[in-house]
Amino acid sequence: MSEKREFFSSRWGLLAASLGCAIGVGNIWRFPRIAAENGGGAFLIPWILFLFLWSIPLIIAEYSLGRKTREGVVGTFATFGKKNKAWMGAFIAMVASAVLFYYAVVVGWCVYYFLLSLKGTFTGSGLTPGEAKQLFLSFAGTPVTIFYQAIPLLICGGIIYRGGVKGIERMNEIIIPALFVLLVIAAIRAVTLPGAGEGIQYLFVPRWEQLTSYKTWIEALAQSAWSTGAGFGLYLTYAVYVGKKQDIVKNSLFTAVGNNVASIIAALAVIPTVFAILPTAEANEALGAGSVGLTFFWLPELFAKMPMGGLFS
Repeated sequence: MSEKREFFSSRWGLLAASLGCAIGVGNIWRFPRIAAENGGGAFLIPWILFLFLWSIPLIIAEYSLGRKTREGVVGTFATFGKKNKAWMGAFIAMVASAVLFYYAVVVGWCVYYFLLSLKGTFTGSGLTPGEAKQLFLSFAGTPVTIFYQAIPLLICGGIIYRGGVKGIERMNEIIIPALFVLLVIAAIRAVTLPGAGEGIQYLFVPRWEQLTSYKTWIEALAQSAWSTGAGFGLYLTYAVYVGKKQDIVKNSLFTAVGNNVASIIAALAVIPTVFAILPTAEANEALGAGSVGLTFFWLPELFAKMPMGGLFS
């Protein structure tokens, strides 16, 4: 007897799962840092261009191939490129797994900060910028982070074990709306802080000279691909569980644009906060430095200035 295949139960279920695949630390942790380091407003121009020139076409292609073959990346390459091309699919799977190790480190940091929030570390007057930086540097890169990485991996393993519908789809139907609400609340508070206007200007007003730098364009392409997950075989795998009546182009467009909207909201929560707390010259220096801990330095500062900040943190 053949095994009955699961399919996403609704269009919203597929979109929630796809957004859950795309939206994560690449948006909330990586995007504010990369955008700030590469000129803010100027960076947004190639980043949006590459969304339509690179990420959306790749996502459409992945969905189309996966739904056609009903196989994973290895089976799809074997089907379209003969069996001697199956190694290409295996390589994609290997790369996606390698990226997982990178993500697990950052999500482990998030687990650690979540536990700190339960202890009330970010309530009251919060941490000074120097204290927040030292807190992050004293933890990141230490052996104990392996324990915090294991926690989300085990949770995700349990969700996946429940299947595409009962696990991934159901969880994302809860997590994604909650995440957007939290991001919007944080962004609203950030942009209403005294002095936040300079941060908004930094993020949206282009410094045109930045567009002459090849680094701005390379980082914009990397961020678009990295954040949306285009080309990693993720959507190809999800497409195995997509019904024939689903509109692939619309779903791909919604997923990719939703991912970029989440990135902008996250940047609005971080960058204006820096300008609200530091003098302009120091804020520009802090953002231009490209520190990997940027979000971890400044979101605690934002929570300390929010009503019910402890709960939101």
